[in-house]
Amino acid sequence: MRSIVKHAMPAIRDNATLRRFELDEAGHTVFADYRRTPERLIIDHVEAPVALRGSGAAGRLMEGVAQQARREGLKITPLCGYAAAWLKRRPDCSDLVD
Repeated sequence: MRSIVKHAMPAIRDNATLRRFELDEAGHTVFADYRRTPERLIIDHVEAPVALRGSGAAGRLMEGVAQQARREGLKITPLCGYAAAWLKRRPDCSDLVD
């Protein structure tokens, strides 16, 4: 019998005061700076602290951002190179990219 492991969805928060999505991991915060229009999220910058780089934390943050955009019916305009590359690697998110 095979067990199926379900991964928890990333618990990002929208820090509207700083205009960024945040994800806490291992005592550090990964964030994505954004701007909003009525139709889209414009991702200006994604940053992971040095201690989390290479751990997949920024990817988990982007997964949460994609889920948030989908929930709100928004398109994503990635100005950040990392965000653009992450979205390009995810065919399941192609409908979110404008």
